[in-house]
Amino acid sequence: MSGEETFAQRYRAVASRDRRFDGQFVTAVSSTGIYCRPSCPAVTPKPANVKFFTTSAAAHEAGYRACKRCLPEASPGSPEWDLRQDLAGRAMRLIREGALNQGTVEELSRRLGYTSRHIHRTLLAELGAGPLALARAHRAQMARNLLVSTDLSLADVAFSAGFGSVRQFNETIREIYASTPTEIRRGAQRSSAEAGEGSRLRLSLMLPVRQPYDAPGVFGFLAERALPGVEAAQLGADRLRYARTLRLPHGPGAVEVIALRGEREWELSMRGEMASLADTGLLLARVRRMFDLDSDPAAVDAALGRDPVLGPLVREVPGMRLVGTAEPQEYVVRAVVGQQISVKAARTQLSRMVQQIGLRAESGFEGLDMLFPTPEQILASVPEPPEAGDLDPERPLRLARRQIRAVRAAAGAMAEGALSLHAGVHPDQLRAELLALPGIGKWTAAYLALRVLGHPDDWMTGDVALVAGARKLGLISTGLPVAAAHRRLEQLAQQWAPWRSYAAMHLWRAAAQ
Repeated sequence: MSGEETFAQRYRAVASRDRRFDGQFVTAVSSTGIYCRPSCPAVTPKPANVKFFTTSAAAHEAGYRACKRCLPEASPGSPEWDLRQDLAGRAMRLIREGALNQGTVEELSRRLGYTSRHIHRTLLAELGAGPLALARAHRAQMARNLLVSTDLSLADVAFSAGFGSVRQFNETIREIYASTPTEIRRGAQRSSAEAGEGSRLRLSLMLPVRQPYDAPGVFGFLAERALPGVEAAQLGADRLRYARTLRLPHGPGAVEVIALRGEREWELSMRGEMASLADTGLLLARVRRMFDLDSDPAAVDAALGRDPVLGPLVREVPGMRLVGTAEPQEYVVRAVVGQQISVKAARTQLSRMVQQIGLRAESGFEGLDMLFPTPEQILASVPEPPEAGDLDPERPLRLARRQIRAVRAAAGAMAEGALSLHAGVHPDQLRAELLALPGIGKWTAAYLALRVLGHPDDWMTGDVALVAGARKLGLISTGLPVAAAHRRLEQLAQQWAPWRSYAAMHLWRAAAQ
């Protein structure tokens, strides 16, 4: 699409105040010096006075300030960073997780495998701002959210958002929002930060999300796989709950996400429990990725809805989401355990292991009292099986020898740092590192790229549930042999790119029904 076509498309979205584009770009108006979200209710500016930026950081760098009326920083994040697998997209995912709050650009560069100069040049060319400016804009967004949502002291807000000092926080807020932190907070209805038991702190925040949102599907998926003690879920007609314990940089924590059905939409909120407010940004980033809150359902549903077979499924369940994970290391173990057994059997195996070797956790959230074992704990407590003879019937994982060895190999690779599980890793790199481990095949590698990275365009060749769903929908003949059916479905899935992961979710749902 040419620059003129892109401008015309975005201007039409602004003129119609289309909120589907909120978070995907910002509209800067030269006559006022401010930038807005596309759905801003203000009078539509003249095209000659408009300039569009992909990121708010680029607008800041160009001298614009955020609109106080539409609050562009309160919109969901851009779906572009989950879709793009280039250097700019992967860098943005790490920056959103707070990689530059405590770390340096050089450390970010090492994780991405490029020089800091190349990363700065790429981000400036692609997004209009360098890594430090992007991180600064993200801190400001987090701070504004905390100012209007909580009663935290200004110093705690600054610390939670990742600022190095209160002075830096004050200067940034005044520069970006043309208001002091106190002015932003004044008049806002806030929920308080609650003191938990011991040294833990609870923080309540709303979770902006693009509609439609298939909350029953997401929460139901998590509930079916929930491990007692580590996770808890309750599914009601108008209220859905999911909670789980977490390992955060400054100590154990937990999160509870609630979905309430409104008149037409589901509204989501979260309560975080942590040892340090410095983990706030990372916790929020994990939750948004886990619940796929930055997805663009309009684009996904429009593309898949044109398919004659998937179209009815999309219309029946609009806003399908990819269910991610808040604990990448944990989910590697869970995927390896479950790769050759049913969901129910895997849950039984993993629950037994958690109760035997997991650590007790203190949490004020109902149903949470355990932490999933670390790779080091698994290596120490799940012994290498003997070549022959009977296996200990009381072992934490009652699996075949080959499966236990695969679990230990994955745990060993994670303990040694040989698996790249951060948000900035390329899916191809993660798949290659997983396939190098014994006992892990293409299905598991693709499944983990979907669950850990939220990659929207993965396909899990060999997945029996996908074939079952495809047969039920008439995509594949019931008489076709299994191997040929997998190959045929993989070929058919090419037409669903770049949303094959979402297509897989629809096929899984069809198989379950």
